[in-house]
Amino acid sequence: MNFNTLLKKGQAEFLATFFMVFIGTGSIVINDFYPNIGGFGISLCFGLAVWLGIFMFGKKSGAHMNPVISFMFFLKKDLNTKEFSVYAINQLLGAYLASFILKKIYPLHPTLGATLPQISIGYCFILELIMSAILGLSVFYFVHSKWVKFTPLVASSVVFILAFIGGPFTGASMNPARSIAPALVSGQILWLWIYVLAPILGASIAFYLWRFLIKKEETAL
Repeated sequence: MNFNTLLKKGQAEFLATFFMVFIGTGSIVINDFYPNIGGFGISLCFGLAVWLGIFMFGKKSGAHMNPVISFMFFLKKDLNTKEFSVYAINQLLGAYLASFILKKIYPLHPTLGATLPQISIGYCFILELIMSAILGLSVFYFVHSKWVKFTPLVASSVVFILAFIGGPFTGASMNPARSIAPALVSGQILWLWIYVLAPILGASIAFYLWRFLIKKEETAL
C-alpha cells in the first residue's frame, strides 16, 4: 500500500470515526439535557452512525471506526503494523475531535457520553468483552462470506442491539476510540482501562473463533 493510498484510508477512518462518536455520544449528551431520546434512541443513533460511516467510507478504508476491528484485520495480516497504526491513530484522533467539539458546545456536561460502569467492575469487564466478541465475530463473518454486501446492515444492527441491551450496564463501548475520547476530554478516566482491555480481548477471541471454527467449517464445505 503506497503512502497516498494509506493517507486516504487514514482520512476516511478519521472522518468515519468522527461522525460515529459525534452522533453517538452527542445523542447521550443531548438526552441528558433534554431527556426525550431515551436508551432506544441513543442506541439507534449509534447504529445509524455506524451505517452512515460504512456507507460513506466503506469503499475507501473499510470504515472500521474501531481500533479492535482493525486489530482483527491486523491479526489476519490484512493490515501490516504501519497500516494498523495509521488506522488506529486516525480513529482515535477522529473520536477526540468529536468529543472536543462536543465539549465546546456543552461545556457544563460532566462526562460527554463517556462509558462508565453501572454494575460491578468484574461484570462490566466481562460484559464488554462478550459484546466486543459478538460485534467482532459478526463483522468478520460477513466480511469474509458471500453475504459481504450485508455487512453494513449487520454491523449497524449489532451495534444498535448491543448498545440497547448493554448500554444501561456498561455504556456498551465495544470500541476503545469511542471510550478514550470522551474520557480524556471530560477527565473521566478512572475506569477507562476496562473499555480498552475488554474490547481488545473480546476481538482477539472473536478472531480466533472465526479462524479455527467458522473459517475451517466454510473451507470444508
